[in-house]
Amino acid sequence: MPLEETLSAHEGTLRLGAFLALLLLLAAAESLAPRRRRLFARRRRWPANLAIAAIDTIALRFLLPILAVGAAFWAEMNQIGALEYLPWPSWAEILLAILLLDALVYGQHVAFHHIPFLWRIHRMHHADRDIDVTTALRFHPIEILLSMLLKIAFVVVLGAPAAAVICFEILLNGMAMFNHANLSLPPKADAWLRLFVVTPDMHRVHHSTERSEHDRNFGFALSCWDRLFATYQAQPHLGHDGMNIGLAAWQDGRPCRLGWSLMLPFRR
Repeated sequence: MPLEETLSAHEGTLRLGAFLALLLLLAAAESLAPRRRRLFARRRRWPANLAIAAIDTIALRFLLPILAVGAAFWAEMNQIGALEYLPWPSWAEILLAILLLDALVYGQHVAFHHIPFLWRIHRMHHADRDIDVTTALRFHPIEILLSMLLKIAFVVVLGAPAAAVICFEILLNGMAMFNHANLSLPPKADAWLRLFVVTPDMHRVHHSTERSEHDRNFGFALSCWDRLFATYQAQPHLGHDGMNIGLAAWQDGRPCRLGWSLMLPFRR
């Protein structure tokens, strides 16, 4: 069976299996080698973050008639998109599409920080006062819907192969959980890895309460975009143990609450 048909037939199982495996693996790794001391116990933070992930999934399934993978199959069947005009082998198109999708996510992330309306939505993600694997799941449903609409449009215009979109979705979810993990890596391993991908220490800078720091390190998977567009910062000014995480206006326990978090875009 061709790769694309295999991925299509088992897309849901692959994505769910990869998500659960990485969530459990990284949660265990955080317990064994934590980078920072937790301010709040998991039992206080995790219910809200996991509930947000469930709400996001339900919102996507019920409010959008098609998702990015479905849009990719539709574009392929109708021979729509820029890649249709490139006489490249399938593997090259898949790699290019994954690279461009990662660049899109970087650009979207920058926009959500610099456009006031979008920042009000995105700040729910930044309000988490601890950063761990579940912070990667803490995105407001409005942001998830806007992100998916942008991704659908990009996939159709590009004519991204469905196999590339499936692989990218798995990669994006996995890398987001990895780089949000409260995980201590050996310094040499971190230095080597961040030449290619976003590491937990690299992304943690982005969750600083300092505006000059949380407007840095926007990448989710590949680290090259921050270096290319001069948004890279190697370390927080106060160090990883001394930095404050979250939003300066809400340095308390309210971000642990589901209802409060969902209403944050509508608060002053």
